[in-house]
Amino acid sequence: MTQDRRAFLKHSAAALSAASLGAEGVSAAPPIAPPRALDSLLLRAVGDAVLPEAIGPDGRETAVGAFELWLSGFQPVAELRHPYGGSAIPYGPPDPEPGWAAQLEALDLLAEARWGSPFAAVSVERRRELLGEQIGVPSDGFPAPGRAQHVAVALMAHYFTSADAVDRCYGVRITKLECRSIDDVGERPTPLAGGQR
Repeated sequence: MTQDRRAFLKHSAAALSAASLGAEGVSAAPPIAPPRALDSLLLRAVGDAVLPEAIGPDGRETAVGAFELWLSGFQPVAELRHPYGGSAIPYGPPDPEPGWAAQLEALDLLAEARWGSPFAAVSVERRRELLGEQIGVPSDGFPAPGRAQHVAVALMAHYFTSADAVDRCYGVRITKLECRSIDDVGERPTPLAGGQR
């Protein structure tokens, strides 16, 4: 062992001891996670392609905003409710956001490669063409949004289980998940304005 190596080890040990003494009693703050967000422009371009045209631009904006809000509060592998008396505790899916962000980026790259324009700049028909290739054969129904394999499917699943979608399906204001007052609990829901569907 050379003198330089001994000096290095001695100084390193002293520095490490001083650092550990100085940090005593101070808890290290956990690293701050980056904000959870998908590319807003690309997500809206997907929404324009997959959400119903009948809800209009404002309705699609509201639906995409609600999806973003839901994703911002998503807790990966969260403990779920389990049946009464059951011993197994079910857990939710892992964080879908990194995969969905990669899918949006891939849609942008594919549109650039195929048509020389970003995904958000190509026509809705071309967006649907790319999305159809990416999503594949549709299944019998929508999964829970957090379990969707593609961001477009998650966006549709989130919208089609929303209060707005249920109201439009039946043509009346059901406003699911909202409590009705005792005074109007026996009344039929009011029809949507202008016969919206």
